[in-house]
Amino acid sequence: MSEPTSLPLREKIEAKFKWNLCDIFQSDEKWEETFRLAEEQIPVLKKFEGTLAVAVENIISYLKMEEEIEIILKRLHLYAMLSKDSDMNVPKYQSMDSRIKTLITNFASYASFFKPEVLKLEKEKIEKWCEEIEELKIYAHFFDDLFREKPHSLTSGEEKILALTTELKNVPYNTFSLFTNTDLQFPKVNDESGNEIEISHGRFYSAMYSGNRDFREEAYRAYYKPYMQYANTFSSLLMGNIKGNVFSSKVKKFNSSKEASLSRNNISIKVYENLVKAVNANLGPMHRWTALKKKILTVGELHPFDTYVNIFPNEGKKYSYEESVVLIKEALQPLGTSYFEILEKAFSQRWIDVYETRFKRSGAYSSGTTVGVHPYVLLNWNHQLNDVFTLAHEMGHNMHSYYTGTSQPYVYANYSIFLAEVASTFNESLLLDYLLEQSQSKEEKLFLYEKYLNNITTTFYRQTMFAEYESEIYQLVEEGHSLTTLDFRDLYKDLYQKYWGSEMLVDPEEEYTWVRIPHFYYNFYVYQYATGFAASELLVQKIKSEGVSGVKKYLQFLCSGSSKYPLDILRDAGVDMSTSEPIIATINKMTLILNEIEKLYN
Repeated sequence: MSEPTSLPLREKIEAKFKWNLCDIFQSDEKWEETFRLAEEQIPVLKKFEGTLAVAVENIISYLKMEEEIEIILKRLHLYAMLSKDSDMNVPKYQSMDSRIKTLITNFASYASFFKPEVLKLEKEKIEKWCEEIEELKIYAHFFDDLFREKPHSLTSGEEKILALTTELKNVPYNTFSLFTNTDLQFPKVNDESGNEIEISHGRFYSAMYSGNRDFREEAYRAYYKPYMQYANTFSSLLMGNIKGNVFSSKVKKFNSSKEASLSRNNISIKVYENLVKAVNANLGPMHRWTALKKKILTVGELHPFDTYVNIFPNEGKKYSYEESVVLIKEALQPLGTSYFEILEKAFSQRWIDVYETRFKRSGAYSSGTTVGVHPYVLLNWNHQLNDVFTLAHEMGHNMHSYYTGTSQPYVYANYSIFLAEVASTFNESLLLDYLLEQSQSKEEKLFLYEKYLNNITTTFYRQTMFAEYESEIYQLVEEGHSLTTLDFRDLYKDLYQKYWGSEMLVDPEEEYTWVRIPHFYYNFYVYQYATGFAASELLVQKIKSEGVSGVKKYLQFLCSGSSKYPLDILRDAGVDMSTSEPIIATINKMTLILNEIEKLYN
């Protein structure tokens, strides 16, 4: 049966493959009722303004009320976001999402007095209260973190004004997201069977794995066509986003946007720079992989649309969602009964929205921690092995969120992005190791070794390349340059060529990849994929070498939330990211796998 030429409507998908949002609110009406309640509660925070230095009881009461309101706001936001992302063409859910974001901004404005008032107090006095007063004991790390950022704090009035700029700063990303997911029209192409199909975000990636090179090239050029057409618009949006982040970092007295972003998690800029430096000094394995791909594909020129296709194909094997759930359960069994039982709930109780439908948000994500509600996962299933790994990846996030949300008090019931990508890539690594153990033939091993190299390429090298790109464009803007589309293109092309090596021919389309990457709107986010990948590799090794002890440390890592600084939480689990050791270990593993491939292939 040929693939449908257009995406199905959401109502055509069975309920068991769609997330159950009734676990958040029973209806849109209940959401509206709760929204009105939150609107009424937020102004009550104002009564605490000017009182925090008067009595410690006021601080305790404020913290309790703020947490109660935040929990409601996060629940409201979760429901609105998931409803909107299910079908981004429904005005009601676009409106709900916009309204709750506005309300969250208002909340931040009302709460903006708290930090400046507390920071007027002596740190020693706060520390003494945290030692002596039972209700404040859990806040010791919270206040330590607050005072750590004192050099970058503003007055109450300034904090309020800055909070009100949040919506303005979000406009570039919101416009990018809506434009990309609803307005961008992709050309139709002929698939391998000659059927005309509508290109979409999901089908583009599916096409890139096709063994038919003509189809790959046609799909690749078709997919980039609208991005190239509107490149100036995207360039303007990205510049607007960068300028917004530069503005905030200057107002907060940071030396750069990078420093401001990393400071939130108490991460030294040296960690970022160390990653880029270490990878740049070890591009050899990446270039070796590029040359090997070109050789085995027997192409005169290697193009970007050749980078996804398997050089050791597994006969076009497709993976059903149900089959993949079984594989993931088996792969993650080393993590024990508790982990498995929660995983089973996620799969059986509709925490996951599986299939791509018309107007559904592209990509995949886990919704994160929302107190009192389990986390959700969005997928766009295309029956590729990559989808199996995406599911394992997002379930890593989900389990991290679940353990954190059920183990920590609200103040620490979240985790930094720096830690988030550890749990997700950890699951991918366990899945790949399991599949390799189950492989029966040389062909299967080669296929899976290649998958591993593709993981390192996309999650480690590619994200480091993105991190280097982001660092360069921000530095130029902070030096006073206004970047044009041509500037963005040239910078990206040079980096792409450097990372992939001389065997790669960089097509004009590839110069526009920066246009379609949403993570460039997240302000120094992508480097954490690479550091997370390196950390997760070491953690998997420790689970295998230490057994039950290693599992216990890993589960404690998942439970830790933000109760300590991220680098300290990782050190407790056995990984020190302040050194280059995890990065070099990952690169060395790539070299070993390349050696294995060459042995099996020759």
